[in-house]
Amino acid sequence: MSQGAPRLILASASPRRRRLLGEAGFVFEIVAPAITEIFPATLTVGEITCWNALRKGLAVARTHSHAVVLAADTLVAVDSEIIGKPADLADARRILARLSGREHTVSTGVSLGCLTTGKTETFTVSSQVLFKKWNASQIEDYLRKVEPLDKAGAYAAQGKGSAIIARIIGSRSNVIGLPMEKVTPALARFGVTPNA
Repeated sequence: MSQGAPRLILASASPRRRRLLGEAGFVFEIVAPAITEIFPATLTVGEITCWNALRKGLAVARTHSHAVVLAADTLVAVDSEIIGKPADLADARRILARLSGREHTVSTGVSLGCLTTGKTETFTVSSQVLFKKWNASQIEDYLRKVEPLDKAGAYAAQGKGSAIIARIIGSRSNVIGLPMEKVTPALARFGVTPNA
């Protein structure tokens, strides 16, 4: 972040988003929004992720009006069914069994805004993910290695979590939780750039 550049706030408690931004060289603060995600049946997956990202960003921007606020929301969809974070381990098992050997879509809605300047930008990025075919014992082994309850689709696309993935078409960072290929140039349009 250059001298005089606006403050950047990540409106998310996600350690994966924090790591992606940090690895890209951005200096930022974290303020987790107190927002319950909603899933209106009349909206597409992309629209839902953008709507929830916008709500998260606004919740934080109201008390940090001079900062550039970055918020995001990620959902998994298969056969037009939206799959969010699992309710418990039993739900995680069901989700992973449903996705086993199949391709699904991961969509992340991103919202950027600064209340003082009135500037906003919202977009969505989708990637296709193909899972390997796994049996029940392999899923149990996976759940012992990966904490599924804070992840859309009950899996991770990084570290040990990537073992279940056969192929990603599109942005890998999007599957992790923040499509950096689009986030970095979007932040630059707000005057926020990574440290050299």
